Amino acid sequence: MVYLLGVNLPDQKLVKIALTRFYGIGLTTSERICAYLSIHDKAKIGQLPEHTVTELSSFLSAPPALPQTHYLSNFKMEADLRRDVRANIDHHRQIGSYKGRRHGQGLPVRGQNTHSNARTARRVNRLSMRGYATWVLR
Repeated sequence: MVYLLGVNLPDQKLVKIALTRFYGIGLTTSERICAYLSIHDKAKIGQLPEHTVTELSSFLSAPPALPQTHYLSNFKMEADLRRDVRANIDHHRQIGSYKGRRHGQGLPVRGQNTHSNARTARRVNRLSMRGYATWVLR
């Protein structure tokens, strides 16, 4: 296992697949990162030389100054992205929008039905959050 920026990356996985373990990096972004750093598509994490792992770590921790039009110029990941998402949700709640109210109530935000699945999931999750996970729902 390679420990990179607080995330364990398994040795047997392809680099482009393993990078998706980071919050905010999907398959397309990981392929673009590999192309930018000249990492082969079939390379595995365990096969990378030490200098490539160091280069990957430095790129992910502080991306270099790229032109504004470059697709990797300002991508966010992990704590920065989580903070931005949380700030956006808090903004919606503060201004009192429909989305903010739905977030506050723990209901689906984007128009999904609440008749069966979401309501059941909410009920089960609420019980487990309060420590009553041993109760049986009938």
